[in-house]
Amino acid sequence: MKVIMTTKIDLASMNIMDRLIENFGFKEYGRSFDNNPVYYKNDTLILTTNGEMIYYDNLDESVAKQLGFKPEIIVFASRHSSRQKMPALTTHVTGNWGNAMYGGKDGSLAVAQPNAMKLALLKLSELNDLGWTVCYEATHHGPSELEVPSLFIEIGSGEEEWRNERAGEIVAETIMHVLRGYQRAKFKIAIGIGGGHYAPKQTKRALETDVAFSHIAPKYTHPVSREMLIRAIERTSGKVDAIYVDWKGSKGETRQMAKALAGELGLEFIKD
Repeated sequence: MKVIMTTKIDLASMNIMDRLIENFGFKEYGRSFDNNPVYYKNDTLILTTNGEMIYYDNLDESVAKQLGFKPEIIVFASRHSSRQKMPALTTHVTGNWGNAMYGGKDGSLAVAQPNAMKLALLKLSELNDLGWTVCYEATHHGPSELEVPSLFIEIGSGEEEWRNERAGEIVAETIMHVLRGYQRAKFKIAIGIGGGHYAPKQTKRALETDVAFSHIAPKYTHPVSREMLIRAIERTSGKVDAIYVDWKGSKGETRQMAKALAGELGLEFIKD
């Protein structure tokens, strides 16, 4: 079973959930999760919790305890917040390259599903008739303690955008597209190094080539240790083919370590 995760305290999350139910025929399942109704369509459930999803470590275990199955993938339908209030549609995987400031644990990464994130990025871009920014975000915030692949798909970045029904429709359709197709998708999978939080070069590369990004370590997290980069490879669903470096957007010791590690592991090294 596949899980779409929502929360009652998030306007964007509820917007997306409403569009999923209205447009895709989800029905009540007759069971509850965290004391909220569960909705289903075929092999996909919509679950709702009552708090911030970024703090929901071990969600997969909670699903198993409450509903009796381990999800094959979790898509978090969420808001994105930024000081700039930039209207945006984003996708990313969770985890912390260093200290955990917003959920998860220090130096811990969730399991990335790069094919799913690339499909999300492509579909968001295709459907985006709002003129908003569409991009990856770097790996950040929790939950980090999940043993099944997961990704966030978000509406940003302020209340006006979170309530926008068209944005909710776009994300709902994107989520369904991802869940239908991620298992069959075949892309070149890369770990991303460098650049800013909104990963402009990685986003461009994914939209224009066959590369799909897993974890992305932006410049503000550098230096990234060799151990954490290996961990990012291990915490990727599917075989990693390459390490990609935004060369000017990376600190020297991190980009050199990434280049050396690619050679050691027999991975393609992509320098941008």
